[in-house]
Amino acid sequence: MSLTLTIDFSDEDLERFTGQIEAAKKDAEGKSNEEIVAAATVLLEKAQQGNPPIFVKQRLPALGTLIAMLRDEAWALSDEDSLRVRAALNYLAAPIDIIPDDIPVFGFLDDAVMIELCARKLSHEIEAYDDFCEFREREAERRGLQPETVGRADWLQGRRDELQERMHRRRGRESGRGFGQGYGSSSGYGSPVSRYTDNSWRPGPFKFR
Repeated sequence: MSLTLTIDFSDEDLERFTGQIEAAKKDAEGKSNEEIVAAATVLLEKAQQGNPPIFVKQRLPALGTLIAMLRDEAWALSDEDSLRVRAALNYLAAPIDIIPDDIPVFGFLDDAVMIELCARKLSHEIEAYDDFCEFREREAERRGLQPETVGRADWLQGRRDELQERMHRRRGRESGRGFGQGYGSSSGYGSPVSRYTDNSWRPGPFKFR
């Protein structure tokens, strides 16, 4: 027999979360991409190797996507955009856990909640990167290339600029309105964590099954 739990967050809860992300953003300014990515990768690999329940597994690809964004040379985020992703990863990789990770079943519950909230906050970034990766794969195959070896090709620049501009525009419209809805998924390239991303992560209600 399965059990479904639904978690409701009030506006006050989300405001508190936003404040914590802002604190993580300030802390991230003093850290390198490599330092933040390494810490987030440890969390991802630890969760993956721990054979977590499905409600955790479904959210791990989102963490892998955020890591891939920072490692992907071709995506070339600006300093401002990079800091938003770095802040989320810095917060997620913080060593302080509400629930210790070694507790069976529930050990990564708090991490799954935080990944979900970060993914919602960065939904436009994730959607744009997802579309970028799909375009790169399609175009690389058409040109007889391996997508993971493309790097910063000239033919990627126009599409990248277009998608990042869309990301900025949608984010601007949503500014001050709380968390965005909608997600993306991505395989990403130039990242050893890309193997964690798959098609199992899809939009849906905030439920743990």
